[in-house]
Parts: sequence; C-alpha cells; structure tokens
Amino acid sequence: MKINFKTKSLITFALLTSFSSFAEQSDKKAPVIEQFSAQDSSYALEKTIPDLKKAFINSTPENQKDGIPVGELGVDGGDRNLIFNLAQEIANNKHDLYDSLLIAHQGKLIFESYYSRGRIDLPHFQMSATKSYTALAIGRAIQRGYLTMADLDRPIVSFLKELNPEKFVKGAEDITLHEAMSMRSGLNINWNKINELEKFPEKLKGQALVQAYLENSAPVSEKPKAFRYQNIDADLVMQVLDAVVPGDATSFIKNELLDKMGISIYRWDNDISGLPTGAYGTSMTSRDMIKWGTLVMNKGEWQGRQLLPAAFIAKATSEIINSDIHNTSYGYFWWHTDMKVGNKNYLSKSARGGGGQYIMVFEELDLLVVVTSHNKLGSDDNTLMLVQKRLLPAFVK
Repeated sequence: MKINFKTKSLITFALLTSFSSFAEQSDKKAPVIEQFSAQDSSYALEKTIPDLKKAFINSTPENQKDGIPVGELGVDGGDRNLIFNLAQEIANNKHDLYDSLLIAHQGKLIFESYYSRGRIDLPHFQMSATKSYTALAIGRAIQRGYLTMADLDRPIVSFLKELNPEKFVKGAEDITLHEAMSMRSGLNINWNKINELEKFPEKLKGQALVQAYLENSAPVSEKPKAFRYQNIDADLVMQVLDAVVPGDATSFIKNELLDKMGISIYRWDNDISGLPTGAYGTSMTSRDMIKWGTLVMNKGEWQGRQLLPAAFIAKATSEIINSDIHNTSYGYFWWHTDMKVGNKNYLSKSARGGGGQYIMVFEELDLLVVVTSHNKLGSDDNTLMLVQKRLLPAFVK
C-alpha cells in the first residue's frame, strides 16, 4: 500500500509554456500538469511528459499561498545577471538535464525556474533524498516524545520486539540507531539469499525484513564501524520509526510532518515490508523541497512552531563521519560539502538523490537551493560544481 494524497483524476496535461525570451512577463504562470494521479508512479509519469518548449524563469515568484514567502532576486539578494546567465545556459541545454532550479534567500523564495520535464505542481521522483526525509521523520518522533536524543545510541533491535536474536549474525544485536543513520550499520548482506527470499514477499512483511537482514549478513565488526553507503540502513531506521510511533509510520509521516508543512501533492512508496520506503521512492514538488530545506535552515521550526528539536537538526546535519567521497562528510542521511568561493569556504548541508535531486542549505549565507534533474543513474552529475562556481558567487559579497 502506498501513501498517496490529493489524488486527482486520470492524467491529462495542460502545458503552459513561458517566455518567448528571457525577459520576464508578469502575466505568465509557471507550467503545470493540471491533472495528477498519485496512483501512477511519478517516476514513470515524468518519462511521458514532453519537454517544455520554452523554459519558465521567474525572479519574482508568485505567492501560491503555500506557506512559502516570496521576494525578488536582486532586491532581496543575489546578482540577477549571474543567475539569469546560468538559467539561460540551463535552458539552452549546456548543462545537465535539469527540470527545476529554485533559490530562497533570507527566508524568501526569490527565483523559480522550470525546464524540460519540470512543472510547478508535479512531484519529482526522489532517490536518496528520501533518506533525508526519513531522518527528519525521526526528529519529529523525538519532538513528540516517542523517542529521545539518548535513544539514538540504543541498539536497533531494542525497539523491535518481533525479532529472534538467536538467529542473528554476530554483532548484529549491537547496531545502534545512530550508526544506521550515519551509514555505519556494519551489515554486509548476502544478496543472493535476500533475492531468494524476495520471491516470497509475504515472508518479509513488517519486521521480518529486518530479521532477514540480520540473519543474512557477514558478522558485524566491532566498533568503530566504517562508512558504507547502502539502502538497508535507511530501511532499519524506518522500522524503528514504525515501532515507536502510535499507529504506523505511514500515518505518522502524513499527520506529523507532511500535513504540518502543507505538503499535499506527493507520493511515498512502500518497500517490500509494507512500510514507507526509508531509502528512496518518494516524490516531491520543487516548492515542497524548499519547505524541507527551510525546516532544516530554521533548526526544526516551521512557521513559528518547533516541529523537530533544534538539537536533533544540529546533530543530523553535523559532520559525523567522513564519507568515501572527496571533501564530503555525512551526518544522519544528510551530506556535508565545503564549497570554495574566492578565498573562503562555505558549508553546504544537503539532501541528495541519484539522477539529480538536491536540497542545499548554506546557513552562513542564509541561502537555500533546490535542484531537480532527470540524469541517468550513475552518470556524472555536475550540480555541485555548478552551484559552487556559478550560483554561490551571486550571493557572496
């Protein structure tokens, strides 16, 4: 069963092309897909959408009454010429296969653009950016009192009461929530065995999936465990969330996070266990990605209400472990990268997804950047370099 909300009728398209040139016209609206059915895969849907004939580029985003304050590029920060030059290059296909670029500065959305398959109301498929949303769901559980900050150091299995520890591989019982959220579970799964089990999905429902992981791994080494980027760590975290909150993780995520932020057009798939996917498989609009970034930028506060503990946001977005990527470290499913402009480094805290979904928070600059793309998985992604060399200079004095 999938989490699907604001489901509309069968898919039809009403594409509004934007400018005949890059001179803005206030009477033009952002391109939309008027009818969206969340019953259909957003990932598959995106492949059927024709490219925009002309890019939509707007330095005075419209107030959509969606909880996102708006401003104007240049007036509320940023160099118009630098940003527009970059946007025109994207529109002319001189860079990756971008679908949207949105910029918020000092709490206001000041630049909104859509290219190719991008639409203002289309939830863009999210790969590993989903992990970052999963981490924030844990933060909401802490704020509501279903977990504590101290619980982060508890073993995963202590939350899951349906497991049989006698069948675990050595060391599996010691994996903590903190380790799983920082990609250090230490699990090294025998995927041949798991693939065989997946032929009988009814045997992997609920916590049975965790049991399968903890039975079919190489022994888990003693601390300290090395960084190992893998989706199963996020699966473990989602299982903990489901175990500790009232009802289930599906309802909790909807009621306690998405509804609170006014996120109603989205998709959150389930994994083979029947729980919401912890690792990948959500779909979010670009504007709603701005909301997730704002929640982090504001240290867990949304419109004057503390949805997540500030202490959790600080921990989740801190440098917990060096990753296997140059100049990059990792927190709780959030990335750390230093970007140099001139003689100074600016820290980017980001949610990232394969194929090109980014939420980049630059606290020192009070800057938030959202990017969506449809690059092939595993292809070179030049977004970080493009943001460093072309976008950040527009906001650095």
